Amino acid sequence: MDNDSGPSVRTVRNSAVPLAAYSRNGHTEGVFYGHAVVLDPDGSVVRSWGSTTQEFYPRSSNKIGQATAMAQAGLILPQHLQALTAASHSGEEFHIDAVREILAGANLAPAALQTPEDYPLDSLERDACIARGEDRSPILMNCSGKHAGMLATCIINGWDVKSYIAPEHPLQIAIKIKLEEMSGEAISFQGVDGCGAPVHALTLPGLARLSQTAVLADSGSPERIVADAMRAHPQYVGGTRRDVTHFMTAIPGLLAKDGAFGVYTASFPDGRAVALKIESGAEAGRNAAMAGLLRYLGAPESAVEIYSAQPVLGGGKVVGNIYPTLI
Repeated sequence: MDNDSGPSVRTVRNSAVPLAAYSRNGHTEGVFYGHAVVLDPDGSVVRSWGSTTQEFYPRSSNKIGQATAMAQAGLILPQHLQALTAASHSGEEFHIDAVREILAGANLAPAALQTPEDYPLDSLERDACIARGEDRSPILMNCSGKHAGMLATCIINGWDVKSYIAPEHPLQIAIKIKLEEMSGEAISFQGVDGCGAPVHALTLPGLARLSQTAVLADSGSPERIVADAMRAHPQYVGGTRRDVTHFMTAIPGLLAKDGAFGVYTASFPDGRAVALKIESGAEAGRNAAMAGLLRYLGAPESAVEIYSAQPVLGGGKVVGNIYPTLI
């Protein structure tokens, strides 16, 4: 999915299937093609759509493993801050305050962050920032919680903080090893994520095992420390108006993590896990497909309906909806 060569891209497109669609006035106007997988608690694939072997970049869905590697390297924080190390936060005030708290605990200033300058991910927060006359800044970028955690981990271990996102840095090596361990896959290629840190490729079963491993790990293990923090404080993983926060709040015990360009993974407390990739990267299609997967595994319709029937407007009125098609 992330290869640039023509033949590889054509092969992936031929294997993709509709995971969601959108209607307008009773007519199906378009579909969202992609790939999805469902795992049993033992890690076996019990249902799939599209490809289960194609490697791709899970983007921020990998943060479950990245944050676990930090915890294993000694970064143990209050739960809400631990959750933020695995977050793609919306840039709300409580998120930014928490990033500052992580940095202050390591005697670091926000200037140490190597996230790109950005506005908050949440559109309302972004508009409020602009209205106040504030400029883009590294701390507002949605990955600043993860980067603050990385910096704090470096301080704990005596590692260089200026090169903390370099692939050869001890922290990034530890993260790669942890991702391979939790996913059960050898990572064959890696790139640079939007935040500047390395991003490692996995298959969909590997990504599903990432969240599955976290929820099935022993209590007190680094994996469970991160999973329990995320589930206890879902608002720090996403934000007040975010789909990932809604799913974890509405479905008790669910661990979920969204990723840029159409990626999602989630695991129920009993270890049943899912992962998906929307080829176009469309967020609405991604959210609808995830709603469908969660419903497939028994989540009540009331827990997912906000994303299983997203409104399509015409003339300011609802004339259709975006909905899952994979079940």
